[in-house]
Amino acid sequence: MDVLFFLVERTRFIRQFYETATAPFQEIKRKIEAEEEPFVLTARREMDEPPYLQEWLEAETGVQVVGRTCISMLSSSLKLYFQTWEKELGVRWEKGERPRYFKEGFVPGYRRIFGELLKLDWTTCPADLELLEQITLARNAEQHPEHISTIDARHDPKTRVRFPMPFFVTESDRAWLASEEPPTDWFWPSVHVSPEKLLTAVSHVEALGGWLEEHMRAAKYG
Repeated sequence: MDVLFFLVERTRFIRQFYETATAPFQEIKRKIEAEEEPFVLTARREMDEPPYLQEWLEAETGVQVVGRTCISMLSSSLKLYFQTWEKELGVRWEKGERPRYFKEGFVPGYRRIFGELLKLDWTTCPADLELLEQITLARNAEQHPEHISTIDARHDPKTRVRFPMPFFVTESDRAWLASEEPPTDWFWPSVHVSPEKLLTAVSHVEALGGWLEEHMRAAKYG
């Protein structure tokens, strides 16, 4: 099986899906900012907030939901890539061994088992391995929300400890986290997936697959 081919097919679809699914929301935001129909101001007057703010915020929420959905799809694609090669290589586990390897998540678990089996030097991998782990944590935050009061997904306590400066946050939140008065556990930045961050995440998954494939195929076919 050409495992890398199917991984890249998935990442290609994720890119296409994101662009297509966010387009209506981005168009609403553009029209509001350009004051185009149906968001034309009939009269200028003093306002407590920008005109059509609620509509703009709802459109931005739509963009973020699509982005987090794509991150979830990307996490699943990465996991399936690992699982498929686990089967292709006929990886055998001793009793109780697999849970120990995967205690901290599937990315560290597969890094360890494939590193041991294939004698990999992970320092030569072109992908950002910490970013790959954050993809899975962002997926967990999206799939397991904590509060009914918001559609946002929050970085969970595990992420806060493992990655005090998460990748999936806004630039303003990144600056806030780096300030002398960072947020408390009660008020933590949400998972934010910009187009640039999504494309970066996808590219690193593809980079990992491209690098691993040679090692995987060598192990299977000699």
